[in-house]
Amino acid sequence: MARFLLVCCWMIVPASAAELSVRLDVPYVEAGHARQRLDVYWEAGTEARRIVFWIHGGGWQTGDKASVQVKPQAFVDRGCVFVSTNYRLLPEVTIREMAGDIAKGIAWVEQHAEEFGGDPRRVYVMGHSAGAQLAALLCIDHRYLEAEGVSPTILRGCVPVDGDTFDVPMQIAAVEPRVGAIYARKFGDEAEQIALSAVTHVVTGKPIPPVLVLHIADHPFTPPQANRLVEALRAAGYEARAFAAEGKTHTSINADLGTPGDASTRMIDELLGGK
Repeated sequence: MARFLLVCCWMIVPASAAELSVRLDVPYVEAGHARQRLDVYWEAGTEARRIVFWIHGGGWQTGDKASVQVKPQAFVDRGCVFVSTNYRLLPEVTIREMAGDIAKGIAWVEQHAEEFGGDPRRVYVMGHSAGAQLAALLCIDHRYLEAEGVSPTILRGCVPVDGDTFDVPMQIAAVEPRVGAIYARKFGDEAEQIALSAVTHVVTGKPIPPVLVLHIADHPFTPPQANRLVEALRAAGYEARAFAAEGKTHTSINADLGTPGDASTRMIDELLGGK
């Protein structure tokens, strides 16, 4: 089975910061909801660049595409187009419908990639917290993309960051009953919890891209969830790895992505460098 390229003490470091071009609040659904919009960051005059598609967190109830910290500059400097998306939220829609929104956003990016110097065949889907669950689900359960006419073969990597619901029933069983009831209200009945779990859809023979699951080291739930997903993927013959970030919190592992010396960023650099 393939493994991530191991590059000791290596990281993608630009000689100088790229000048960002930005388009904000681009609708990815014609006459759609106000939250069906995305932001695009790129370096003008470049072409055939990898595309990083970012999904924010917020417990499926809050969050915004503008909360990207240093990521736009960091990823553009690494030779990428950076896209950050919004999506509709609870209680207005279900998590299944949120996944549909993400797929629509990816479809828009595929169709318009060349306007920003992007390569529509090299898309990396990443997300934090609730966005991690959605990123993993989209990259493993391909029905959402296929419903939008997108081939999952355009996906070159998946980076879920500190998610705790790759196996929703496992998470509900692990937490105290009061918290489990909150998850159940968000995800729905047991059948829907299973359907919205990325691990459910791991079977051999699918074009699942390399998966790098980042998580904080000191947490009772995100490391077991990361390992659960990675073990399922590896058992089916896919390239997958979990990385435990020492000294980070649920907030800082996200905020520090792209900053100099950040260990999680080095892991992403290996994934980008290898593909």
